[in-house]
Amino acid sequence: MTKTNPGRFFEDYRLGETITHAVPRTLSGGERALYHALYPARHALHSSDAFAQRCGLPQSPLDDLIVFHTVFGKTVPDISLNAVANLGYAEGRFLRPVYPGTTLRSVSEVIGLKQNSNGKSGVVWVRTTGLDEADTPVLNYVRWVMVRKSDPDAPAPETTIPDLADHVAPNALTLPDGLTFDRYDTALAGEPHRAADYQIGEIIDHVDGVTVEEAEHMMATRLWQNTAKVHFDATNREDGKRLIYGGHVISLARALSFNGLANAQMILAINAGAHANPCFAGDTVRAWSEVLDKADLAPGLTALRLRLVATKGAPGALRGDDGKYLADVLLDLDYWALMPA
Repeated sequence: MTKTNPGRFFEDYRLGETITHAVPRTLSGGERALYHALYPARHALHSSDAFAQRCGLPQSPLDDLIVFHTVFGKTVPDISLNAVANLGYAEGRFLRPVYPGTTLRSVSEVIGLKQNSNGKSGVVWVRTTGLDEADTPVLNYVRWVMVRKSDPDAPAPETTIPDLADHVAPNALTLPDGLTFDRYDTALAGEPHRAADYQIGEIIDHVDGVTVEEAEHMMATRLWQNTAKVHFDATNREDGKRLIYGGHVISLARALSFNGLANAQMILAINAGAHANPCFAGDTVRAWSEVLDKADLAPGLTALRLRLVATKGAPGALRGDDGKYLADVLLDLDYWALMPA
C-alpha cells in the first residue's frame, strides 16, 4: 500500500471544499535573521525592538512577508505541489502583527475552478487564512494557480471564476493596536520622505539590483517549507530549469524598494498581483514603484497604494503596445503600505 503523497491534481479539487493544511510552525528570530540574510530587507519597524516600541508596539514584529511566505508554504503540498505556475493574488489583508514565538497554521477554501482549453491542466482559486495558536486570523488572501491534470480524460468541472475586488478598500485596512507615529524618527528610519512627500502617479526607481543565485532561491524556498516540484527538480520542466518561487521575487522587490520607500514600514494589504514572466537563476532583478493612491487612516498614519514592479528591464516600463506585459517584467504587485503622514 502506497503511503507517499503525490499531491493533488486539478481533477482532485471540489468547489467549496475546505482544506486544513498540515504542520503548524512556530516562528522565531531565526526566521527574521535568515530573511534579512537572503534579502536586502532593512525597514526599521521590522529590524529594531527599540524603534517599534517608540511607535507604540511591544516589540519589533516579524516582516510581513515572513508571515505571508509561512502561511503560503503550508498550502503548497495541497494546492500547488503539481503546479505549472502560481498566477496571481487578490484581496490580501494583514490583520495583525506577528511576533516571534507565534505559531501559524493555514486553512484554504476552494472558490474557483476552470479547466484550460488544452485539457491537460486547469486553474484553481483558493482563499487562504493564516491563523495563530489562538485560532485568530492574522492574514487572508486569494491566489490562483495553474495545476496539472493527472488524467487528461478526467471530466472538466463546471467553470466557476470568483468575482474578486480590484483592491482592498481603505476602510477595510487594519492598523496594529497601539501603533502611533507621533515619535517617528526619520533619521533612524533612513529617509526623510513621509506620505505627504509622494504624489499620485509618481514613479520611483529603486536603483539597485540583485542577481538571483540558484542556491539562495532554493534555500529561501526551503525556509518557507514550500515543496513545489518546479522550484527544486530540474527535470520537472522541459527547459531543465528550476523556476524561482514567486514569493522570492516579491521579497527581493520589496527589499529593494527601501531605497526610495524606507518609510513604507508595513504592508497592510495585497490588492492584486501577477507573476508576469518566469524568473530563473542568473536573472538580475531590479524594482520600481508607482504611487497609485493615498488614504489617511488615523492621525499621523497614511496608507500609500503602490504598484511594485520587479523587472530585468528599465524602470517605468510595464506593458507593450499590445497591452501585454513586457518580457522583462517579472512581477506586478499592487499593495497598500503604511507610512507616517
